[in-house]
Amino acid sequence: MGNGLDKNTIIGTVLLVALLLGYIWYAQREQGELYKKRQHIQDSIAQIQARNLDTAVARQDSLKADTLARLNHGGGFVGSVTGAETLTTLENDLVKITFSNRGGEPKSVELKTFKRFDGAPLYLVAPGDQDFSYLIQTGPNKTASSNELFFHSLGIDKQGDNQILRYELKDSLGHSVIHEYVLEPHQYMWHLNIKVDGALNLLPGNTINMDWHFVAKPQEKDVVYEKRTTMLCYDNSDGYDYKTLTNSGDKSLETLTWIGTKQRFFNNTLISKNNKMSGLIKWTSVPDSVHDLVTTDAQLQMKLTPAGTQSIALDWYTGPNDYHILKAYGIGLEENVQMGNGIYAFVKYINRWIVVPVFDFFAKYVTNFGLVILLLTIFIRLIISPLTYSSYLSGAKMRVLRPEIDELKKKYKDDQQTFGMEQMKLFRTAGVNPLGGCIPALFQIPIFFALYSFFNSNIALRGQSFLWSHDLSTYDSIFHFGFKIPLYGDHVSLFTLTAIATQFMIQLWNVNMTPDQNNPMMKYMPYFIPIVLLGVFNNLPSGLTWYYTVSNAITLVIQLVIQKVIIDEKKIHAQLQENKKKPKSKSKWQERLEQIQETQKKVNDMKDKTQKK
Repeated sequence: MGNGLDKNTIIGTVLLVALLLGYIWYAQREQGELYKKRQHIQDSIAQIQARNLDTAVARQDSLKADTLARLNHGGGFVGSVTGAETLTTLENDLVKITFSNRGGEPKSVELKTFKRFDGAPLYLVAPGDQDFSYLIQTGPNKTASSNELFFHSLGIDKQGDNQILRYELKDSLGHSVIHEYVLEPHQYMWHLNIKVDGALNLLPGNTINMDWHFVAKPQEKDVVYEKRTTMLCYDNSDGYDYKTLTNSGDKSLETLTWIGTKQRFFNNTLISKNNKMSGLIKWTSVPDSVHDLVTTDAQLQMKLTPAGTQSIALDWYTGPNDYHILKAYGIGLEENVQMGNGIYAFVKYINRWIVVPVFDFFAKYVTNFGLVILLLTIFIRLIISPLTYSSYLSGAKMRVLRPEIDELKKKYKDDQQTFGMEQMKLFRTAGVNPLGGCIPALFQIPIFFALYSFFNSNIALRGQSFLWSHDLSTYDSIFHFGFKIPLYGDHVSLFTLTAIATQFMIQLWNVNMTPDQNNPMMKYMPYFIPIVLLGVFNNLPSGLTWYYTVSNAITLVIQLVIQKVIIDEKKIHAQLQENKKKPKSKSKWQERLEQIQETQKKVNDMKDKTQKK
């Protein structure tokens, strides 16, 4: 009994010791692993801290080196190399401009009467996205950029209703530079006068070398479309010109009056009042970026007359692309409103002389811009109604002659040359111009392009709602897919659907009114054209697709009235038969055409005889 108890005790004790040893071994192993992990973490933290310390030290060293470099280049302006940045604001009812004493330059511009598409404040010049400076000779073989120096603010003065902000910079020899900013009431344009006392010493070579850096930010809902309409615009001895994002790069320009970045509805433009500018312009964009439209870097030079005291007068326009506002300045800024450019530049005169005045007239009396577009559409359709009538009348004449043309086809089915000659004789004797339906349509093409440009550039439509559209200057959307369909888009535009539906009805009507249904393309035309236009129209401004909807609806009504009420095809047929009885004199062009046809027919007959032999 005792031996059994001792044996069990021994076995139990051994097991307990084994378990204890096992636990100790396991715990020590886990503690070792934990220690290794802790040590690894501590080592990593130490490395990060060391790197941060190295980076901080490097940054401090860099700042020290930069400060030393600026102090070295500061020369007589060494007292202005260091300082604390302070901001000052000038504002009127339209703009709010923030200036910095560092460089004495503008840092941001807010347009107070406009908002971004999302309702946020509209900063045409966002804080940190613009830098304007020029080189100052601070001593022998020493130059500094004006934005490296801290100016002394002289405060804001009043001169009538004008606000004047002055910054001053003085060197140890008594030379000075003053920046004088003038903001007038009710103006988007403001003035910068750079006054240099001791210019022969501070501006070597009687030249001011300016650097202007500007990053344009998106302001509209459709960034892709806004990028397409963003341009570098300028005016020089050759007149107005522009560069788009597709031809970005470096460009040397001479005799510049003004240069600026034009976005779809706004522009930031630097203007020289007295002296022409020249320089190198770098124009770059990131195609996939939704945060930046384009970056403009301009290295500008301005030659000055030799004088100890210089005054460089610059103007800055930071505001909307409003045709009337820009035209009032009289320096060609209204060209930034793209009412027709490139190969379609001629249509801008249709817009300026007809469309804009009529639109403005209706806008005076009608507050809803959707109704203004409706009235404008009715006016334009009335203006071109004689062309429309002429086109439909020509179509009616061709229809009543169709049976005779079909007879000629049967008679000369194997001789296309003779058929063509006989058909021309039929048209001449009946007094029908086969191009009578095409020519009126061709005259309407410039109007189409003019209105396309007008609705894309008219800032008056920006933010204006009508029916389900919240903004007539951009596409309306009743449904977003959440993904993009190639050649269509990521949304459904209801105004596009109404425009396409009415266009389909027009196409279907025209095909049904055409007797010749042997051409298979004519049968599918009512379906093909609307499908193509669906992808084109879906991203257009809703003001434009609303115009197309109204115009198409009016076209349907006009077609119905003209073809069912005004035009009597029986009377037309009788008139054409009477025309055949009248003697006809051939014009020189007709005689020449018939001679060519006769000659061609003889040549073809000789070829046929030769081939048969």
